[in-house]
Amino acid sequence: MKSATTALKTGDKPRLKTSAMIASIAGEGQRTKPAPFGHALVELAHTRPEIVGMTADLAKYTDLHIFAQAFPDRFYQMGMAEQLLMGAASGMAQEGMMPFVTTYAVFASRRAYDFIHQAIAEENRNVKIACALPGLTSGYGPSHQAAEDLALFRAMPNLTVIDPCDALDIEQAVPAMAAHNGPVYMRLLRGQVPLVLDEYDYTFELGKAKLLRDGADVLVISSGIMTMRALEVATLLAADRVDVGVLHVPTIKPLDTATILREAGRSGRLVVVAENHTVIGGLGEAVGAALLRAGVTPPFRQIGLPDEFLDAGALPTLHDRYGISANAMAATLKGWLR
Repeated sequence: MKSATTALKTGDKPRLKTSAMIASIAGEGQRTKPAPFGHALVELAHTRPEIVGMTADLAKYTDLHIFAQAFPDRFYQMGMAEQLLMGAASGMAQEGMMPFVTTYAVFASRRAYDFIHQAIAEENRNVKIACALPGLTSGYGPSHQAAEDLALFRAMPNLTVIDPCDALDIEQAVPAMAAHNGPVYMRLLRGQVPLVLDEYDYTFELGKAKLLRDGADVLVISSGIMTMRALEVATLLAADRVDVGVLHVPTIKPLDTATILREAGRSGRLVVVAENHTVIGGLGEAVGAALLRAGVTPPFRQIGLPDEFLDAGALPTLHDRYGISANAMAATLKGWLR
C-alpha cells in the first residue's frame, strides 16, 4: 500500500487519514465560524434566565461546553443516559425552565425517541433539542449516522423540526427556537461551521423557506448542508450555461408549503429536492406529497441518501459515493437534464 508521501510523488491522490471521518464539512479555504450554537446560546441566556443547558456526556462535542463555562450553575451533565436526559428536561420545563438539550442525532432519534414522544411532545413541554452528527456528517458507520432522524421526528405531533445550513442559520435559529412555545428538534452542525448564507441577504424565520437564487433550468429545494452544496452546484453548472435556482427550506416541520408550491409551480424547469437524509420520509417525500396534493406536477427528482445502512470511511469519499458532494450532484443534474 502506498504511503501518502509515495502517492504524492507518483501523482496519485494521497490516502485520506482517519481524521477525515470526523472532519469539518467545510471545503478547503471556505469561511467558517467556531461553535455558532454554543455562542448564540450564551448570548441569549444573558437575557433569558430560564434557559438551562443539559447534555448526556457530549458537551464538548455539541458545543454546549461554551454554555457550561459561561453559566456553570445552569448546566446539567446527565451522563451517558439519553432517556434520563429527556425525562429530566421535561421535568425542568414543567417547572418553568427552558432546557436546551444536546446529544448526537442517532441517540435522540433512536435511543430516546419514546421519552421525547411521551415526556416532551405529548405534554407539549418547552424543550429545545439540538443534535450533532445529522445525516452523513460522520464517517463512523450506521451507529453514528442519523440518516433517518427527520423521518422519525416529522411524524411526531407537536414537534417543530429544523435543519439549518450554516453558522448564520444556527445563530439565528437559536433565539427563534426560544421564542417558539413548544418542543423543537434541530439538527446541529458543530465545531468550525461553514458560513455561506450571509452572502444572500438571508434571515432565518421559523417555518419559512427562502429563495436564495433564481434559476430558469432547475430548482433545487434543499435543507441543511445540501443548501450549501446546491449553491456550489449552481456555480459549477453556470459554466455549462445551466441556470440553477436554490430554495432553502430550514424548517422541515411546519413546511412552508405556500412558497414551495409557488416556486415549484413555475413551468419549464426540473424540480429537485436535495437532502442529507435518506430518501425515505424526509424533505423529498414531504415536498412530493405537497405538490401532488395541490395538483402541481413538475418533473421531479430526489437527491439523498439511499435506503440502506451506509458505509464507514472518510467523509469526502462517502459524500462522493452517495451522491451528495457538489461534484456528484452536478453530474447527476446534468444527466437528468440531458
